[in-house]
Amino acid sequence: MSDSAPTHEDTLLGCEDCISPAEAFAIVADETRLNILEALWESPDRPVPFSELRRRVGVDDSARFNYHLGKLRGQFVRKTDDGYDFRHAGEKVVRAVLAGTFNEDPVLPAFPAPGTCVDCDGALEATYADEKLTIACADCGRVHAHEEFPPGGIDGRSPEALLSAFDQRVRHLHCLAADGVCPECGGTTETVLTPESDLYDLDVVVSHRCGQCAYEAVSPVGLVLLDETTVLGFLSSRNTDFCATHFWRFPWVVGNEALTVVDTDPWRLRVRVEDGDEALVVELDETLTCVDSHTERVEQIA
Repeated sequence: MSDSAPTHEDTLLGCEDCISPAEAFAIVADETRLNILEALWESPDRPVPFSELRRRVGVDDSARFNYHLGKLRGQFVRKTDDGYDFRHAGEKVVRAVLAGTFNEDPVLPAFPAPGTCVDCDGALEATYADEKLTIACADCGRVHAHEEFPPGGIDGRSPEALLSAFDQRVRHLHCLAADGVCPECGGTTETVLTPESDLYDLDVVVSHRCGQCAYEAVSPVGLVLLDETTVLGFLSSRNTDFCATHFWRFPWVVGNEALTVVDTDPWRLRVRVEDGDEALVVELDETLTCVDSHTERVEQIA
């Protein structure tokens, strides 16, 4: 992928009639308009007739309500023969509110996380701040996971349920980004390998970057292998429940010992996935495509 941003001619949609981001935010900054979007969201059936929607919002003045609804029409709400319904942008606004992205900033003190440190075998703990959840060793501080998690996802969940949700969310978002689709805007992501990482204390990390919105997801190389057919087949054949095991509990995902840098120009990596008395050795190219693999007995590994 080129480092330059796509030009107007390169894009599928030349958005000459689109409103500016400042205008879009100004439209939904009004409390009445947010109430209209929330009323649509909470309606059991859509489209919602004008009179019913006005009743749900609680605005007596029909002209005033029509003015605010008109501001939403086109970009956030669409009018049909049966009433009013969402456009995608309207749903995104409500989802952002429900996720707590705009108005919540919770902080959770450290609580126990399953697994042990890949470096010192110490206990792991989780913390939450700045909309990110971190799994780290309580003894040596080694970071095993550090990813964004919406504040709304904390509400109503036990610590165990929160960590399971975090695990699944990270897997799916990184899988999407690795497949070239930005989880934030749907734009095109590029996967690059970066030597060294202060955060993860790894020799090499993977970075998925979106050329459209600048979204970036950084992870250990092993996280990509949780969606690799060869690895899944190996673990399944050994009855390892990889879906129910948090990703930071796999040493070959978050540890350095399982990773060997064979070459850097172009990149060539080797990852050893150990499970019991057997190991799957996977070789990856610069695109993180599996180009070779074989199994060997663990006791035979030097």
